[in-house]
This record gives sequence, structure tokens and C-alpha cells, in this order.
Amino acid sequence: MPRLLPRSVRARTTLVAGLVVAATLALASVLLVAGLTRSLAASSDDVARSRAATLAAQLAAGTLPAEVDAIGDDSFAQVVDGEGHVLAASESIVGAPAVSDLRPRGTDPEVHTMRGVPDDDETEDYRVWALAARTSDGGPAVVYVGPSLESAQEAGASLVSGLLVAVPLLVVALCGLVWVLVGRTLRPVETIRAGVAAVDGQVLDRRVPEPPTGDEVARLAVTMNAMLARLEEADTRQREFVAHASHDLQSPLTALRAELEVALADPERADWPAVARGALAESDRMETLVRDLLFLARSDAGGGDRPPRLLDLDDVVREEIERARTSSPVPLACSLQPAPVRGHRDDLARLVRNLLSNAVRHARSAVTVTLAAEEGHAVLHVADDGAGVPADDRERVFERFVRLDEARRRTGLADEGTGLGLAIVRSVAAAHGGTARLLDGSTVEVRLPTA
Repeated sequence: MPRLLPRSVRARTTLVAGLVVAATLALASVLLVAGLTRSLAASSDDVARSRAATLAAQLAAGTLPAEVDAIGDDSFAQVVDGEGHVLAASESIVGAPAVSDLRPRGTDPEVHTMRGVPDDDETEDYRVWALAARTSDGGPAVVYVGPSLESAQEAGASLVSGLLVAVPLLVVALCGLVWVLVGRTLRPVETIRAGVAAVDGQVLDRRVPEPPTGDEVARLAVTMNAMLARLEEADTRQREFVAHASHDLQSPLTALRAELEVALADPERADWPAVARGALAESDRMETLVRDLLFLARSDAGGGDRPPRLLDLDDVVREEIERARTSSPVPLACSLQPAPVRGHRDDLARLVRNLLSNAVRHARSAVTVTLAAEEGHAVLHVADDGAGVPADDRERVFERFVRLDEARRRTGLADEGTGLGLAIVRSVAAAHGGTARLLDGSTVEVRLPTA
């Protein structure tokens, strides 16, 4: 069935609307003709019974004329006594014998149909009503009133002929109207389709026109523009990500290459242990950057299907603090309360490690870590006594590759970071249903739902 339908939505809609309307009008026409036929038959029967009762009353009163009036041109009336003699008849059957030998048994009129009654060169069908009556002297008699069925048939045929012309014209007119209206409705959709088709990987700043109608098509255009804006933003972030990653990887590679070239230029005088230590330092920087990039790539892809586990966040924080103390130039103070959460231990450890590394790098003399359970959340604060982040930059520092070392740096340590630490912190917090933010410029707060 789908293969038989046209591919165009406009054509399919018009076809389906035409078929539905045609079927509805056909059914309505049948019901209309049937109702009209029944109505005409009921009306004719009422008139025939009334006329028969009138003739019976005239017969009983002795005022019945020899020639009586029927109920129309295509009908007859006849009064017959008990012996079959015609006492009165309508003009169309004057001199004719009794039209029927039907004798009603009770006082109610009885009806039967007479078909093929000769009428000039044609035949007629009659619906004959027979009513038992009494003559003025008390003798039995029967009154016959027979309206022709031809008038009802002609009325029905005339109605059918009119419907056979009107219904197709109405269906065609409706199909034309549906074709025009659907075309006008779908024209913005085609415009939207053409606009989206023109968007490619190089040009993502195009937008589709938004109709002012406020209907579903307008909402579709708004949704498409929002999607295109998200695609443009994602493409911009990807390009910036690749550019920053390439730049940050190029710097240690360039430094490593320069150091090796200098050493090779005068191998006899080169301090090869120092060259090796410098090469290891640069490789550590590259390894850290690559590890962070892989972690963010995994987070962007959904983080896999690892099931979260119940763990004590205070144990994770305590372990990372002890590890950081072995290499920290400033003391680390902590106040930890039990805080059970559900999550991934390695990711939460990376979150804490990045916070501690960021705080140690910018602290002047101390770093303070607190963990407490507050209203269904584990609240982790990592604060340093450094210069602090300006208010305008407190949200931007969570973006990837953003460094504010010029504002809060310690001599010789301004370039140690990759610009991904706080971005990873927020990514891990979001993956665990939590949040990460800067409170006062030098204190990072992480909130995670407790188990």
C-alpha cells in the first residue's frame, strides 16, 4: 500500500482527504436518499389513510358522491360494497371494476402493493390502502385509496441524479482547496529543508527563516536554528580544542627538539644527564596533556558503561592529600567528614587531584581542604591563599585551555598547567550529578549528591 501512494506529502494528503470526503459524502448521499424515500412513503401513507377515513365517513352518512377526489394525479380512490359493486370512484378509474378483492378483517386499514397496473401505454405500481366501512343502511363496504409509487421513485431518482453531479464536483473542489492549502503550509518546510541542505561542514553560521505564524512549522524552524547554533558552537569548540591541543603539544616537542639539537651540536661538552632530565620533564608535560585530553574525550563520549559504586569520598580525598603532600611546596590542611557517594573512584580521585594541583600551584603559603555533608550533598571546598580569580573570570576558568596565570601566578610556575584541570573537575562533577564553581576567587566548591 505505501508503494502505491505518491511520495509527495502534498499529494498524499490531497489523495487521502479526497478519498475520505468522497466516502463520507457517498455514505451521506445513500442515507439522504433512503431517508427521503422513507419520508415520502410515510407522508403518502398518512394522506392515504386520512382520505380513506374521510370517504368511509361520507359513505356512512350517505353523502358520498359517485365520483370522488383522489389524493393526487397519480393516485386513485374507489368504494366497493360487500358484493363487489363499485359505489364510487375517482376520475381515473370511473367505470372500472373493483381494483382489489382485499377485505380487511378488522377496523384498522390494511395495505398491499399492486404492481404492473396498466396505465395508458405504461404500467404503474400502487400502494393500496383498504379500510372496512359501512353504507348508510348498514351494509359492508371497502374503501380503497392507492397513491402511486412513481412520485416517490421520481423524487429519489431526481435526488440521486443531482448528487451524482454535486458530489464529484464537491470532492474535486475540496481536493483543489486541500492541494492549495497544504502547498502553502509546506512551502516554509521546503524553505527550511533547502536552508538546512545548504549547511555544510565549512559553513555552519547559516540559519533558516522562521515563519511568523507561531504554528508547528514555525516551531520546527526555531528548533532547526537552535540545532544549527549548537552544531556551530560544537564545531567552534572542536576547532579551538584541536588548535589549543596542537599548540600545547607543540611547545614541549619544540623545547625537547631544541635541547637535543643543542646537545648534539657539541656532544663532548653536553651534560647528557641534564639533557635526559629535561627530556623527561617535557615528556611528562606531554603525557599529562595527552592523558587529560583522552579523559575529556571519553567524558564527551559518555564515559562508557561503568556502573557507579558506593564509596567514601572522604577516603578518596584523604588519599589524594597524602599523595600531594609528598611534592607540595606549601602545607595542606584538611578537615574531612564522612560523605558516602555513588560514583567512579578513579574519576573522583582525578577531580580531587586536579583541585589540589591547581590550589598548590597558586597558593602563597597554604592550602585548606574541607569536606562536609550538607542537606543531601557532599560539599568539598579546596581553598588557597593566592591572588584569587577576578569576578569576571570565575566562570571562564572552567573552560578548556583557559589560563589566568598572569593574574595569579607564582614565579617560575605560571606555565605548569595545561588549562584543562578545572574543565575536568566540572566534567567529573556533572557526570556524578553535581556542580563545580568558584566561590570567592580562590575557593573551589564541588557539590555531589550523597548516597
